[in-house]
Amino acid sequence: MGDSEAVVTDSSASMDYTSAVYNSTGSGACPPEATGDPNASGAPVDGTYAASGGYLNSAGQKGQICVTNEMPAMSGEEDRLWSIVRANSLDFNAWTALIEETEKVAEDNILKIRKVYDAFLAEFPLCYGYWKKYADHEARIGSMDKVVEVYERAVQGVTYSVDIWVLYCSFAIETYGDPETIRRLFERGLAYVGTDYLSFPLWDKYIEYEYMHQEWSRLAVIYTRILENPNHQLDRYFNSFKELAGSRPFSELRTAEEAAAYVSGIASEADGEVLEGEVRPGAAEQTPKPVSAGSTEAVELEKYVAIREALYKKAKEFDSKILGFETAIRRPYFHVRPLNVSELENWHNYLDFVEREGDVNKVVKLYERCLIACANYPEYWIQYVLCMEASGRMDLADNALARATRVFVKRQPEIHLFDARFKEQHGDIPGARAAYQLVHSEISPGLLEAIIKHANMESRLGKLDDAFSLYEQAIAIEKGKEHSQTLPMLYAQYSRFSFLVSGNAEKAREILTRALDHVQLSKPFLEALIHFETILPPLRQIDYLESLVDKFLAPSLDGSTADKEDLSSIFLEFLGLFGDVQSIKRAEDRHAKLFLPRRPISELRKRQAEDFSSSDKTKLAKSYSGAPSPGQSLLGIYPNAQNQWQAGYGAQPQTWPPTTQSPAQAQAQPWTPGYGQQGASGACSSYGSNYATQQVPTSVPQSAGYGAYPATYPVQSFPQPTTAMTLTPVLQPAATVPQNYYGSYY
Repeated sequence: MGDSEAVVTDSSASMDYTSAVYNSTGSGACPPEATGDPNASGAPVDGTYAASGGYLNSAGQKGQICVTNEMPAMSGEEDRLWSIVRANSLDFNAWTALIEETEKVAEDNILKIRKVYDAFLAEFPLCYGYWKKYADHEARIGSMDKVVEVYERAVQGVTYSVDIWVLYCSFAIETYGDPETIRRLFERGLAYVGTDYLSFPLWDKYIEYEYMHQEWSRLAVIYTRILENPNHQLDRYFNSFKELAGSRPFSELRTAEEAAAYVSGIASEADGEVLEGEVRPGAAEQTPKPVSAGSTEAVELEKYVAIREALYKKAKEFDSKILGFETAIRRPYFHVRPLNVSELENWHNYLDFVEREGDVNKVVKLYERCLIACANYPEYWIQYVLCMEASGRMDLADNALARATRVFVKRQPEIHLFDARFKEQHGDIPGARAAYQLVHSEISPGLLEAIIKHANMESRLGKLDDAFSLYEQAIAIEKGKEHSQTLPMLYAQYSRFSFLVSGNAEKAREILTRALDHVQLSKPFLEALIHFETILPPLRQIDYLESLVDKFLAPSLDGSTADKEDLSSIFLEFLGLFGDVQSIKRAEDRHAKLFLPRRPISELRKRQAEDFSSSDKTKLAKSYSGAPSPGQSLLGIYPNAQNQWQAGYGAQPQTWPPTTQSPAQAQAQPWTPGYGQQGASGACSSYGSNYATQQVPTSVPQSAGYGAYPATYPVQSFPQPTTAMTLTPVLQPAATVPQNYYGSYY
């Protein structure tokens, strides 16, 4: 009982995920043939497919996949839909329309059908219904070995789906006559999903099969295993077990091992009485009381049922703790539509609860189940990785991160930034560089946060020239864009970074001076300049800043009145700390002329009272404690620049520094936590605040590594089917051959 749990956390295990790929020219990638090779399972055993038209083996070398040129011409509608999905491979509706169109025009052309299903399922491997449709096409116009291959790929792609295992087992029951072959398939599926709260369809199918063969002892064992864990239909199973126990002789319910143990126990009682581990010599000479065989069997049956009832009660106790979480799960399957916030929050709470219970097996299975419904949300992948890292299971952490970055949220910058920091923390500097480069060159070109974090890493590694080069390259790219929203803040960050790491104030000012030739004055940019001037050593360029502020406040310059008034107030506060009497007077007069006449008299009097009752520094802190931070100001002006400003400045109240300070002191200011060395995540909450975020449509190469079987349940080889169809069996490794569960993602 319970032996299926252990396989999930077998440290020698490694998971492979099979997915066909397609290239931009539309040529179809043939799925691997069922060859009869003992290692064949529809995918390379030692590697995973890569997006560039091959697969990566365990040595990181690219292999080849078959690409056919025997493809009939496409219809105009097919060609149009292929163009759409190549431009945006996340357009689910276009994919379904393409599949429908292909099925309509392909008729019996299996090559066209394979091409479209392979391409679609490479993007959406969790859509188990399409795996079923693919298998049905192969059964209709392909070959039986191809049907087996499709199902094998399916259970690798969506390993923790109860539904796909039910479909696969149903196919096996209809096709094969060998009961042991079918039972091995059931056991493979139950090793993954047998403890799923909604696993009852698979258990029902297994019970139905054994009932059909009248294997009563096997049925009793199945019921016993079910009663060990909470299940949506637990009460029904317990009642069915009691009915079985009451309708069949006890001898039919016992397995051969249990029967042998029972006989051994009777013999032991005849030989002597066992008391506290010792046999009393005189016990064998005593005449035993006559007891009928029927009454003995009744007693044993009562004990047998009582043991199962105890299991049932214990499972019900845990069931009562998780029932609220389970009831709140409205969509346990994958879909491209976003989940509502309450359901996402429920998953977080459920995962937190199970983690506190401390059973790693349950934690892994719940995360895997969660990541079917929540596959498009980076926060759950990040939480899974951090949880496995904290549990010392780096094999599971690495595999989850590989699946997230290569398949499920591969277009989300957030997961790649986390990947980069995670790799850096674990000594994989080349991997960290590659992750950063992927973000700011392909996934989200010009993303300020990626550039900042990459440059910071190079600085920590002592490679300042590389760090400066990153900023220069990014600036050159942004200068080539019309109305770049990133360029102003990129200059500001570069200037500040240069001063903090080198202490060269002149170079930092030169960067900002150069920026004014390429950017338009704006509140966020000038606000950054004002703050930056506070961390530079005297003499501060107050007159230069004043000229820029004058230019920005001029009526001829575009900009909202609110932004201009806010900046004027910020400059006044800056001058209150660092200016002289004349500069303060000029700024106050300008501010009063431009903005104060528009304010109600009551508000003016209130402000005057506050001015008399607080110092300049108090006013400054008060102004910033309730006002939008620089980061928030940036987001107001540049709505597409989410998470860029915060990386460098942070959304927090401003703290002005002392009048004189060194670069080292400036680095320690609370204004800019993003420039200090940061943890990979600190806590999952820093990555899980945006539930609505899902993948965005951008074209990125894909490779994947996901799905496998425990060492005791290798990929199956099947006997010849009892139907008239001819089957070339897919031979697999023997059960005794060690098989990895989670594997390398390179």
